[in-house]
Amino acid sequence: MADKCGAARTLKSRKEEKAPAPKQAAAKSREGAINGTAVASQNKAPTTSTIAAGGSDAEDTTVQIITGSYERVLHGFAATIPRTLVTGQQDAAAETEGPEVDFTDTFLFNAHTSAIRCLALSPLSEETSKVMLATGATDERINLYSLSTAPPVKSSQPKLPSLHGASITENPKNKELGSLLHHSSNITALYFPTRSKLLSAAEDSTIAITRTRDWTALSTIKAPIPKPQGRPSGDTAGPGEVPSGVNDFAVHPSMKLMVSVGKGEKCMRLWNLVTGKKAGVLNFDRNILTAVGEGRFGSGEGRRVIWDKEGDEYAVAFERGVVVFSIDSVPKAKIVPTPRTKVHQIHYLSSESHPNTLLVSTEDGRVLLYDTSHTIASSGDADKPQKKDEIPSSRLIAQIGGPGAGISGRVKDFEILPLSLSSFLVITGSSDGTVRTWSLNSNELGGGEKPEEDKGFTAKQVGKLLGTYKTGTRVTCLKAFIMTGKPDAGEEEEVVDKDDVSSSDDESE
Repeated sequence: MADKCGAARTLKSRKEEKAPAPKQAAAKSREGAINGTAVASQNKAPTTSTIAAGGSDAEDTTVQIITGSYERVLHGFAATIPRTLVTGQQDAAAETEGPEVDFTDTFLFNAHTSAIRCLALSPLSEETSKVMLATGATDERINLYSLSTAPPVKSSQPKLPSLHGASITENPKNKELGSLLHHSSNITALYFPTRSKLLSAAEDSTIAITRTRDWTALSTIKAPIPKPQGRPSGDTAGPGEVPSGVNDFAVHPSMKLMVSVGKGEKCMRLWNLVTGKKAGVLNFDRNILTAVGEGRFGSGEGRRVIWDKEGDEYAVAFERGVVVFSIDSVPKAKIVPTPRTKVHQIHYLSSESHPNTLLVSTEDGRVLLYDTSHTIASSGDADKPQKKDEIPSSRLIAQIGGPGAGISGRVKDFEILPLSLSSFLVITGSSDGTVRTWSLNSNELGGGEKPEEDKGFTAKQVGKLLGTYKTGTRVTCLKAFIMTGKPDAGEEEEVVDKDDVSSSDDESE
């Protein structure tokens, strides 16, 4: 009996000596995943992961893209962009095909019961690796989500098959928080001025200010309902009603002023956010409406409004044109795309070298870049003197996409992400479900000697198409942010501890 007990003890001791090796290897692999490296085995050298946090010294930049659609689907996917694609410098030892943008699905929510109209992201913070997402639709609800800013980590498990061929990396931190029912009509605009406040506008002619700590409505700004002006109400109102509601609003960088535009109103309203009361009304006169093609039978209402980075000017987008106003609400310049087409979205380029560059997306698949600080005569003949009340036209610098690049679908929404002082990412979403990622360098925006010749489809093409992703849905709105967070090391250690406990239990049995 003593010999048998001694043999059993030696056999057990040998098992204990061999057991920690795979545990340590698993722990090392998890630590490597956290630090951005993947360790294949003890015999192989560590290899750098292709997915790393954007904004650091890593080789790749990971961008989280969120799209809303008519199909009520909220689709999120991450795009990993190699650094060589942005800089244009490729190693000689690299493959002949070159690096490509890697897309992976991160979440897919059946968010609303009707079409999604708008999205909003809270500002990023270094204190936390989470960002809040608000979605608005025509079902009168505002849905809230919490998203992780950590880029997806490649797993060693084999890739699961999918219908569209893209990989799937699900993050359990992407979860739904709840819904807000502050409004009684379709949600039209959402905005996070800070991480502690959410502003929402709807077709019930109200703008609600919500505190994100407990999601309580602090205040409600009520815009007046316009009076009928002797014309039919149109398709935007019910029988016997008048079109009403807030189309869009923009908060001044000082967080003290706000400009809003509404349905059925040929004016824009200025609000004092300190007191929550109306500060003034600016009517769109005949010169402004004629300059942007709003004729006698046009609605004359502003569709979009946005402030520049410094708060020195703001732009109001109409159906087929844009008017830029100075801080004193005097028309500064106008933008009318050539050939005539609808305007869907506008954004300012946050560049120090080109601070007054306005990007405009159109129905024919172009993203036009205008310099609002330099204007030219509105009439084709420069010899003719300009009229006193005539608004000058902004100079067209360049264009991204369009029929010249083989793109004809409307650009419903787009987002601009800065990578450095002179490098930007422009992410466009089309109604056919295609999301395109472009790289833009501000050095390409140098002024030409003859700007009057750069019109229509013959304008200078800038930007480089990095990648294309087909969502399979009709995109209505789009938001994106650079994933700069890091995976939580505490959770990884908990997983390692659980594995150790389970393996020790197996040994005891």
